[in-house]
Amino acid sequence: MKKILLLSWISLFFFYSCSKDIDIDNPNKGEITVEADESFRSVLEALVERYTALNPQTKINLVIKKEDLGLLDLLDKKVRVVVMSRELSQKEKEAYDKKIDMPWLPAKFAADAVLFVVPKDSPLEAISMEDIYKELNSDEKRMIFDGVNSSNLNFVAQKFKKNPGDLKFSVIPGNKNVAQQLKNYPDKIGVISYNTISRPYGKEAENLRKELKILKIIQDHKIYDVSIDNLKNMTYPFTRILYFLTNESYYGLGNGFIRFSCQQLGQIIVEKEGLQPYNIFPREVQMR
Repeated sequence: MKKILLLSWISLFFFYSCSKDIDIDNPNKGEITVEADESFRSVLEALVERYTALNPQTKINLVIKKEDLGLLDLLDKKVRVVVMSRELSQKEKEAYDKKIDMPWLPAKFAADAVLFVVPKDSPLEAISMEDIYKELNSDEKRMIFDGVNSSNLNFVAQKFKKNPGDLKFSVIPGNKNVAQQLKNYPDKIGVISYNTISRPYGKEAENLRKELKILKIIQDHKIYDVSIDNLKNMTYPFTRILYFLTNESYYGLGNGFIRFSCQQLGQIIVEKEGLQPYNIFPREVQMR
């Protein structure tokens, strides 16, 4: 009888412990870490700030890490949510299927872009896809990226169907640093994310915009700028879709944050960041 009672108490203890753990980690309560490339810092900070304000018992630690390294952390289950901007290779998808044992299901939430920028007083106004490719194979290394393993470099390399290690370029760590220091290198072309300067009313973004000229892109004899319409239609050649990946197999805080970011309130925040929301919700106005 004593053994039966003891087993019953042990069972109840483990049940209570498991229930407590599950209760701690749900969309309204708990703590997780999200990793994102520095290129998307602004929009992720805005989404995290709003989500945790609405759910005061949650804590989301936003860690800024190079895109490739974030993906490795997700596969090794060191982090539960990452943000990606490029297509995964077949090998990476197979690794995801094997290590995570979940369907590969990207949660798309915004259209961003890679920009080619020069100092405001530069005579250059536009650059062709062919000239970009030439520069990326030139020993002069006129293109300045924010680092290796970064989302900007990965996306541009993928656009030209090249391995990032095969391209030739200079490095200034950080998108903001590239934008700020470009004036010291008038013969160079900076490569930064649109989100670095897209926030319409952000003072820092506004100051950076004053220092830069965004080059138009020439492709197939047509000229494209980085307008919202061109992001929406994906006609700007370096438009990219930002998406979440998770290894969370239940509806916890990670999936709660992802759902929030992809639904209406999160999409309004994306729009306020100056990016194109991926999921567009119609707005109805009743006239009386």
